[in-house]
Amino acid sequence: VQLQASGGGLVQAGGSLRLSCAASGRAASFSRYVMGWFRQAPGKEREFVGGISRSADTRYAESVKGRFTVSRDNAKKMVYLQMNSLKPADTAVYYCAADVTAILTTPVGDATGQYDYWGQGTQVTVSS
Repeated sequence: VQLQASGGGLVQAGGSLRLSCAASGRAASFSRYVMGWFRQAPGKEREFVGGISRSADTRYAESVKGRFTVSRDNAKKMVYLQMNSLKPADTAVYYCAADVTAILTTPVGDATGQYDYWGQGTQVTVSS
């Protein structure tokens, strides 16, 4: 499975961005994957941002709840991260990730170890 994240850029505080993640390879099974978004700021560990399960249940980190929304389009093999009301603290490289061994009841996890495949990351910079 290959994951390609895109949509990052430079935005002012309060602005919005939508990140996209395209799956290929074994993507015929995309609808069976739990998909997650993580981010990593300079000098910090990679942290969970949000994710979406096979049944489209979503989960978010407290720091982004109410501002970020994760969605998926299984027909297009895409997952999205809509980011609104961006803050300078949201500046980071954002990664999408896939848990390809998920079963129907697997929840969205916040640990990097749950995810088997990772995209290359896209930079998001929020200026004050």
